[in-house]
Amino acid sequence: VDFDPNELQLYFVDGDKNMLIFTDGAAADYSEEEATERAQQISLAFFRSIPGVRAVAQTDVEAFYAGDPAAYSVDEIIFSYPGLFAITVYRLAHELYVLDVPMLPRIMTEHAHSLTGIDINPGATIGNYFFIDHGTGIVIGETAEIGDDCLIYHGVTLGGTGKETGKRHPTIGNNVFIGAHSQLLGSFTVGDNVKIGSHCILYPGVRIYPGMVIGNNVILHAN
Repeated sequence: VDFDPNELQLYFVDGDKNMLIFTDGAAADYSEEEATERAQQISLAFFRSIPGVRAVAQTDVEAFYAGDPAAYSVDEIIFSYPGLFAITVYRLAHELYVLDVPMLPRIMTEHAHSLTGIDINPGATIGNYFFIDHGTGIVIGETAEIGDDCLIYHGVTLGGTGKETGKRHPTIGNNVFIGAHSQLLGSFTVGDNVKIGSHCILYPGVRIYPGMVIGNNVILHAN
């Protein structure tokens, strides 16, 4: 296509060799030559990130195998588990997200969402050894942060309240368990080694200290 920074939202460089996606505001900052160079820089940075993504994905596989007694082999997990598929797509999309590539990361994670029922925004930050058990109905928002060695069950939402801007989703510490259908809404911190039962609702302003155990069907909100 002809390069017109005032009209194009998508600009393709060199056909199928490189692609750079602009918003219409950012496109005006680049000439065609600069856009080509930027596309090459982003492509190179993304490919350089892949070994690191693979290393982290290996920890996810290990977490699935260690955490699911119904898993009989690593191959079974890799080829059949929707949770691992959604996490892996997220991890690749997240690398593009941090490289400021718009649209494409969201297309990737929404495709995984449509296939698995697991909605992970590419902007979320997720540590190593992440295990999603079952997975259907999980929502992880853009500014959510999850530490290492965490396990969450189906139906869990790490979402917003619709009333916050900026940091608007929960921060989850290391080695945290979140039971099925629990809803953690808004910006607050869950400490390390916390266990949250099923069908809980936690709102902004609550203090979840390290090591706390929260039973099933608990609603917590700030006084």
